[in-house]
Amino acid sequence: MKSIELDFLKVAESAAIAAIPWIGSGNKIEADGAATQAMREKLNEIGMDGRIVIGEGEIDEAPMLFIGEKLGKGGLPKIDIAVDPIEGTTPTVNGQKNAMTVIAAAPRGTLLHAPDMYMMKLAVGPSAKGNIDIDAPLSENLTKVAEAKGKKVNDLNVFVQDRQRHQKYIETIRGMGAKVHLFQDGDVIYATATCLEHLDVDMFLGIGGAPEGVLGAVAMKGLGGEMQAKLLPRDDAEYERCKNMGLNDPEAVLPHSKLVSTNECIFVATGITENLFLKGIQSCPNYHLTQSILINGKERQYRIVESEHKRPEKVK
Repeated sequence: MKSIELDFLKVAESAAIAAIPWIGSGNKIEADGAATQAMREKLNEIGMDGRIVIGEGEIDEAPMLFIGEKLGKGGLPKIDIAVDPIEGTTPTVNGQKNAMTVIAAAPRGTLLHAPDMYMMKLAVGPSAKGNIDIDAPLSENLTKVAEAKGKKVNDLNVFVQDRQRHQKYIETIRGMGAKVHLFQDGDVIYATATCLEHLDVDMFLGIGGAPEGVLGAVAMKGLGGEMQAKLLPRDDAEYERCKNMGLNDPEAVLPHSKLVSTNECIFVATGITENLFLKGIQSCPNYHLTQSILINGKERQYRIVESEHKRPEKVK
């Protein structure tokens, strides 16, 4: 995987740059389409036998790198890919914070192969690893995480997406005395943030997209955190799609090892607009400056990479 790290960094960067014209535009379909096309073109330049095992698009009815799509020039290595060309399409087109391009990769057969559907996620950083149970009451998880981190429950910072479906979680967390931090978009950002100690994010939970769940799980795998998840089929059709993709019990608990079963994985994200740990793209007269996070699962560390991209010369 080390041999393709830089290639995947270039993939994320190219998608972010392609999204620049659509920042603040209000046009989600065009923004998604531009980032997706840039990502596809760069992936097809890599010497690999790649395939998308979980991708964005079906729920949002957006352009997509579709599940099962084959990418790369062929040959070795054989790679499974999870992707979200724009994590935060709405903040991108509204000119708001929390937009980035995201991609993750691991050897064939080691990432969850599942439809683009809803997923319940519970995530904590390394200091609380082994102390969560997605089937247990939330109050019990809060107590155990606080004990593991050497905190009082009322000192915990829990990040939850601001959606009506999460109201019961918000009430429970506040009822326990812990602090709820609501966000509009960015599941992958806040799952990853649980593993960045300086950000003081103690727990992330909520219902969101399955692709974002796998992407966040890869980032957390590389940083020593823990995520547990459950797919949430909304009807018989989604249930059958899960079974057709090899998930015999679609509603079973997915421990971290089911989301990503190897440490030999990479995660890359490039900021489009500013978020908790990345700057947004800076456009200067002659170049674009991007900032990306690169996580290698074997190394258990992250790198922040700044790159300068020369802008095409204007035709006179």
